[in-house]
Order: sequence, then C-alpha cells, then structure tokens
Amino acid sequence: MKSRILAFAGSVAIAAPLALGAAGAASAAPTDNPPVTLVDNATAPIYDYAGAIRETVWVTTPDLDGDGVDERIATDIIRPRELDGNARVPIIMDASPYYLSSGRGNEAERKVYDADGNLVKFPLYYDNYFVPRGYAFVAVDMAGTARSTGCTDEGGRSDIESVKAVVEWLDGKGVAYDASGSVVSADWSNGKTGMIGKSYDGTLANGVAATGVDGLKTIVPISAISSWYDYNRWQGAVKSINYPSSLSRSVASNRTIETDCSARLNWMNANDGDETGAYTDFWAERDYREGTYYDVSKVKASVFIMHGLQDNNVKTMNASKWWDDLGEQGVLRKMWLTRLGHVDPFDSERALWVETLHRWFDHELMDIDNGIDHEPAVSVETAPNQWEQSQSWPISSARTQTLNLHSDGTLMLGRQDRSTASYINSTALSEANAVRIGDNPNRLQFLTGTTKHDVRISGTPTLDLDVTHTAPVGQVSVMLVDYGVMDRISASGDGAQTLSTESCWGPATATDDACYNEVGKRIASTELQVLARGWARLDGAGNHKVTVELAANDVVVPAGHQLGLVVSGSRNGVLAVDTAATTYTVSLSGSKLNLPVSGPMAGFGPGHLTAKDTEHLSPGTLPNLDETVWPGN
Repeated sequence: MKSRILAFAGSVAIAAPLALGAAGAASAAPTDNPPVTLVDNATAPIYDYAGAIRETVWVTTPDLDGDGVDERIATDIIRPRELDGNARVPIIMDASPYYLSSGRGNEAERKVYDADGNLVKFPLYYDNYFVPRGYAFVAVDMAGTARSTGCTDEGGRSDIESVKAVVEWLDGKGVAYDASGSVVSADWSNGKTGMIGKSYDGTLANGVAATGVDGLKTIVPISAISSWYDYNRWQGAVKSINYPSSLSRSVASNRTIETDCSARLNWMNANDGDETGAYTDFWAERDYREGTYYDVSKVKASVFIMHGLQDNNVKTMNASKWWDDLGEQGVLRKMWLTRLGHVDPFDSERALWVETLHRWFDHELMDIDNGIDHEPAVSVETAPNQWEQSQSWPISSARTQTLNLHSDGTLMLGRQDRSTASYINSTALSEANAVRIGDNPNRLQFLTGTTKHDVRISGTPTLDLDVTHTAPVGQVSVMLVDYGVMDRISASGDGAQTLSTESCWGPATATDDACYNEVGKRIASTELQVLARGWARLDGAGNHKVTVELAANDVVVPAGHQLGLVVSGSRNGVLAVDTAATTYTVSLSGSKLNLPVSGPMAGFGPGHLTAKDTEHLSPGTLPNLDETVWPGN
C-alpha cells in the first residue's frame, strides 16, 4: 500500500503535510484544492469527522410558487474544520424531497436536528465517508419540502431551479442567509460540485445538469428519471390518475413550513393530460433530454449512471435513452446496470460500489489521475452475480434480429405468416396468467424454439404491431418472456433482502454513524421471467400500425430456453382505457419482433416445443405491478 500527500496547488506531491491551523496559516490565501493524502492513488481519511463544521444556510431563489416572495432553500453543510480558511474544498451534494418525509436509503434515515435547530444527523454515508477525505457534503431540501419554502412540482421548474440555485451559490453566485438573517458566502467552496442520489434525488441531478449550470462537474443519478413523461406514461398509456399531484403532495409531508400549495396541485391536475396520455407542454417542462427548458445539449457535467434492469418503478428507458443522448453530445459517461429493481448499489454491491464511487469523485472533483476514465465504461450484471464489461452500450456485437409471428404460436426467423390472430380484451387478465404457457383467449403467445446456444439480449426490443380493434380507445400490452428453469434474482422486494449483519463506512459521532445493515439478493430457481414490458394507447377504432417500445435490458438467455412474446390488453401497471370485451385482431405479416441480440441465432427457429404442446410448464412467481410505488423508496 503506497501513500503520498498532495497539496493540489497544481497537483504537486509534497514531502510533508501542510501545517493547517498553525499561527501563520490563516494569513495565507486559501488554496483552491484541499491537501489530501493518497493511499493506493485514492484520497485517505485524514480529517476529523466529529469536529467537522456543521452549518445550515438558506439559499435564495426568485419566487417559484407564484406567491410573489423569493424562496429560501434549506441547505445543510458539513465540511472539514481543519481546512476552514486554509483551503477551498469540492462538494458532494444530495438534493432531495425526502429528508423529512419518507427518509433516505434502505433504513429510511431522516435529518435530525437538536433543540437549537443544528443538524446532528445527516442521512446516508456520504458525509461520514467523504468529509474525512477532504470533501464537503451538502444536503439540500428541494423547494416545497422539509425546511424550504415554496411548493413541490414533480420535476418541473420549481424543483430544478431551487437546487440549481444552491449549485450557483457554491460557485460564488447568489445569496444565502444563516439562521440569524446574516448574509453568508461559500468562501470555503472551490466551486466544484458533484451531485448524487437515488430516484427523485438522482432525478434532480439529471435536471440540474440539463440546465448547463456552471460549477456542476459531475452527477451520479441512481435509478433516476430523465423524462417524467417516461415515468408517468408509456406511449400514451397512463400510470394512474393525477399521479403528479399525488406524488408532489406525498413528498411535501412532514415539512416544517406551512404553505398552501393547493393552487399548484390543482393546476397540475388540470394540465397533466390524463385524458389523452399525450406528451404536452406539461411534460416538456419535465423532460431533461429534449424539453422546453432543459435538454441534454446543455449538459457539461460528466455522468455516472446506475440503474436496475428489473426496476418496475423507474423504467429502464429513463437510463437507456439518457445514456444514448449523452453519448451523442460527447459527454464523459460511465454506467452500472444491475439485475435488481429499484435498489441503490450501496445495498447490492456495497464494497465495490463505494470503491468505484470514491475513485469517480476523486477523478472528477479532486483531479486525481487514477485511470477510471480509461477503464471500460459499462458494467452489466447479465445474470445473478455475473458481470460483463464493455466500452459501449448496447454492446457492439448486438445486432437487431427480426422474428416473425405465426398462427401456430411460433416465433421464428425467416418466412412470414400472412394470416391473422385474435384475442378478446380482458382487464381482469393478470400478468401471471398472461405469460402462462397454454391456450388463453385473452392474449396471443408466440414462442421460439429451444435455443441451442447462450444468447445475450442487449438493448431495446421493439414490436412492430399491425392491429385492428373496434373500441373508441384501445391499448395493447406486450411482454418478452424467458421460459426455462434457472436461478434468477426475484422481482419480490426488488430482488433485495435486508440482513441482520452490519458494515460501517466512515467514522461516527454519538448521533450519526455510518453503519448499515447488509443487503442480500433474493435468488431463487424459477421457470420463467418477464424480461421486458411495453404498452401503447390506440386512439380510435380501426387499424393501427404501431411500434411498441419495450423496456431496455441486458441479459443472458441460456441454451435450452425459449423466448416468448405475449400480446394482450391487460393493464399490468397502467390504467385500462378499454374495459370492454373487445376483439383485437393482429395481422401477422405486418407484425414482427425486433430483438437486439448477440450470439448464434440458429436456435430461434421453430423447435420441438411450441405454445401448443407445453401446457405442462407452470409460471414462475411474478410481481404485483398493480401496487402503487413512489420513486423515492
């Protein structure tokens, strides 16, 4: 283990530690970067956590809720005391709406204040781990939540601008006040901020990056949203009625400031477009990829994406499309994809995640040349605990293969079937029954032959569908299924289970430790698994030619398995717009599955197993997707 001490005045190694706090030190101008000790080329914990400076400021931003009064955004800060007045430090920020509502992390930690209003507990481990290494940690209450003024906005301008204002203040712009009303500056900050967070927190990071704000150097969005339309909708299919106002009301619970936000909530209900499911101005405001106010072309920060490939809360398109768009803009990118659901990698790959995150922040915020930018950019868990690395994603060897639908229930390469197939719409059809092998009048099912080789699906499957119906408004639900017995990560509990053992990730105080229960993966043998889902709304009776986009995935389908395609009207997580027993007729010649696959495709021809002769197989355990979930937990 090699150690060295850096002053970071031009990143020059020095022979002895800088004498901080000595008699003459205060008169010298603060350096632009903190002195750090590197052990194995990573910053080591050399600063006292217990004695760190803890303070709260309220950053001002122009009126965001329409009451004519500027907002004040509560910003809790912890930073090394030894560096105060001697060196300016970079910042790791987690901005959140959850600090006093549902809490953060697997153990739902909340901010804790003493009787004088001083913060004595920061949720999560970022403060414990990074402050001793020369970073500041900043926990921001999004507008309309906790101790900030204003109203929540489900990803709209109020949410994003309130957090952006804090990044600007840390970069020397804007105004903030302390509890006494005195103006305070961030003269301890070197202006380099990295944002991190899971779900809504990571979504705020995406949104702020899409403003192009100066000072934001990197973001680490975990299970995060890049377009709120793609969170609330799927090709016109609606998740639930008035979801934006419902979520906004939920995250504002337990706040300390009484504010009447009913006008804002009512406006959201009137403008969210539940009646049509269309992408409107309401959603364009909340689109960070190509929206009216925020878009990917403005992103200057590097981006380290993490997402669960079985995330049925924030669907994978929020990561896959963000990744693609960032690449088109030449943004420095890195990405982790796990086989779990809506789970923080701290709770699935703890040691490796902390090490990787540490190196990423050291590189992006401390300018340490540790080589992380030259390593494979993408790490994917393609099967339980089986990881693959690549420089690009989808993997470069993946090619789109077209599989045709046949009336005998087969799904194959090659010739087309020019007949039709029909099913009767049923909103009572569950996902478990929809994917069960065997005859079912309420859905269509097509199976490949048994695969002769392992194949890897990497990317976004699509179904070109030529369908006719008589309902005023219809919808289709599409599923791609892997049939075959193997050990898989369960959909139950997002594939994670909390254990009784703990591990600690930094020093502690009497009120704030860094010890958390370990989390294991729920791995069990199942006979099938839904790999991808997609929906589409079909406005008007008659014929519709639509391409249904399924959720992106990256998974190995082992030799001996079958792939299945299921088409139905089952809602399975979205609202049913056609509740009648409508007949849907699919033109097979005009319908095809487009599958991004790497590996031999010979086994995808017709095999000895088809949907007509495999009724003996039983379905595996499937999640209840009708259950309402919030993006923070």
